[in-house]
Amino acid sequence: MSRRSDRITLQVRDSNTPEPTVRAALRKRKTEPSKKKLQPATKKQNYEIQKCWSEDAASPCLLIETPHKELEPAADRSGFKQYSFKNLFIKASPIPRLSWASSDDVWIKMLNKELKYVHDKSYLQRHPKLQPKMRSILLDWLLEVSEVYSLHRQTAYLAQDYFDRFMLTQHNVNKDCLQLVGITALFIASKIEEIYPPKINEFAYVTDGACDMWDIQSTELLLLKALDWNLCPETPISWLKLYAQVEAQTDGENFLVPQFSQETYIQITQLLDVCMMDIDSLDYDYSVLAAAAFCHFSSFDVVHKVSGLTWESVSPCVRWMTPFMDALRSEPKPQLKTFNKVKSDDRHNIQTHVAYLDLLRKAHERRMDSSDLQLSPAAVSSAILTPPNSTEKPANP
Repeated sequence: MSRRSDRITLQVRDSNTPEPTVRAALRKRKTEPSKKKLQPATKKQNYEIQKCWSEDAASPCLLIETPHKELEPAADRSGFKQYSFKNLFIKASPIPRLSWASSDDVWIKMLNKELKYVHDKSYLQRHPKLQPKMRSILLDWLLEVSEVYSLHRQTAYLAQDYFDRFMLTQHNVNKDCLQLVGITALFIASKIEEIYPPKINEFAYVTDGACDMWDIQSTELLLLKALDWNLCPETPISWLKLYAQVEAQTDGENFLVPQFSQETYIQITQLLDVCMMDIDSLDYDYSVLAAAAFCHFSSFDVVHKVSGLTWESVSPCVRWMTPFMDALRSEPKPQLKTFNKVKSDDRHNIQTHVAYLDLLRKAHERRMDSSDLQLSPAAVSSAILTPPNSTEKPANP
């Protein structure tokens, strides 16, 4: 049979001619149910969030994988993955009413980012050749580079987050690659946060020949793929700025214009700087870290008002942070620095650098000296230690 005979041609059909059997077969095929099953690769997984909130307090939220609606649920559900989230809470938004957005939407988005961007200090187990001190040295150097180029604090903290989350996706990274990963993270963060970020050759220059522009470009692509382009976390600095602004806010003022004291703000940020250099800081959520640092310069009642966190969720971080605060008390108070092309009302947002490695060493020594340190939620500067409010005490002491 020739190929020409397989073609369908238009012909004039006599009205007395019966319908071809081909059309009847097609009609029959349409009416019959399709027996072809979907391949597993084409089916999407659905998720549902178990409702486990209590009215007066927060409780963990469970995200349970559910079968596709076209599949029959299996009798044994042990195969489904189960995810749990810690320190998740839903409280009324402390953000005042905004003219340009819904304060509740802004608050919920910030809370959702705490779930999306995961950090964990256990990544060192994936890199046997690395030590916690190497991370501290790298972050100290990145803070110094940030001050040299007058980068914002948010930029430095974004770089820290990128570095820690990237290392969580890798295995057996050599210590010789840490500087390259760190400067690449700062390069990406500057393009995200800064209006006029430094050029790539300037970042290569500060490595003193250890990294060139091509190394940074290739590592940038590797880092972006590993992070799946998730580059906008809520850092401890963004949480701290929110807390400070909510506490200082008065009626009728623009929420976007800082109302808090710049001098107090840079003292809290210095505490956060030295704490973030310790890898144990990754045990806590960024919002809790900012609240604990804020608690050392205020009372817990204020912290609860601006964050919605309970004393039970903040107190472990406050106690862990106490040796760092003691080390800072032995140093002169930080002063606002002047930077070229930086306005006076923005100076507190520029990242600064001091002898953080010495402060970190002092904090570790104080931690070893005080094995069992207790701290109340009252202001740290107060000489009288007071217990938490009755409403904040745990039900089972």
